[in-house]
Amino acid sequence: MAASSYDAALARLLVHEGGYSNHPADPGGPTNFGITIYDYRKYVKPEASAADVKAMKVEEAKAIYRAKYWGAQRCDELPAGVDYAVFDYGVNSGIGRSGKVLRRALKLTDGSGVVSDAVIAAARAADAKALIVAICDERLRFLQSLKTWGVFGKGWGARVADVKAFSLALAARAAAGLSTDIVAPRSANGAAQQMGKGVVPTPKGAQQGSAATIAAAGAAAATQAHQSGASAGLVAAIMVAGVAAASAAYAFWHWRQQWKQQQPA
Repeated sequence: MAASSYDAALARLLVHEGGYSNHPADPGGPTNFGITIYDYRKYVKPEASAADVKAMKVEEAKAIYRAKYWGAQRCDELPAGVDYAVFDYGVNSGIGRSGKVLRRALKLTDGSGVVSDAVIAAARAADAKALIVAICDERLRFLQSLKTWGVFGKGWGARVADVKAFSLALAARAAAGLSTDIVAPRSANGAAQQMGKGVVPTPKGAQQGSAATIAAAGAAAATQAHQSGASAGLVAAIMVAGVAAASAAYAFWHWRQQWKQQQPA
């Protein structure tokens, strides 16, 4: 696709991403237009709530998609069809994974997930259709390996099949010298299905471990202070400090999980 086709690519992607959801099995948490609350806080409103995500404007989502996914993966420079396959994969499973898979399909196995000048040159020299098939087939195998496949598998499978077919159609049009700035109609199954992010979820125990440990330590300290005759004010202060530390620990943990999901597969 050319640089001017970003809007068409995003319109196609939004067919799959749909609107607001907050599925308990989705590691992305409250999500709208495929944008998680964590990305909305990073790019738009630092203290955003689930309600803010639900009220998100599509223009805000478009700006985030361009900055975090389309631009970061240099989709304007990739061959027609390959750009869309990589873009959609990055949105659903993180640009670290999509970039790494693109490199692997091009046999550039240096361990990086960055779409570099070498990656762009190799992608332009490759058979676009074969590259699209390799990317989409690996994507489906990865999604099928996730524990959340049983919850989101039907939607994920339909999405990958649709992305593969549409990307191949774009590549064919480009090879024939036709415009690729098009948006195919919705899939035959109608409106988009709500689906979670295709990332490796963190075990629930690991999510709660650090914060729970700190909170428990704070409670124990407060109990000990109370038993030793400390004033009610001091005990309250200890409890407040414990809660603050637990909240900070959880915030740091979640930031690190989001960072890890963007790293190469």
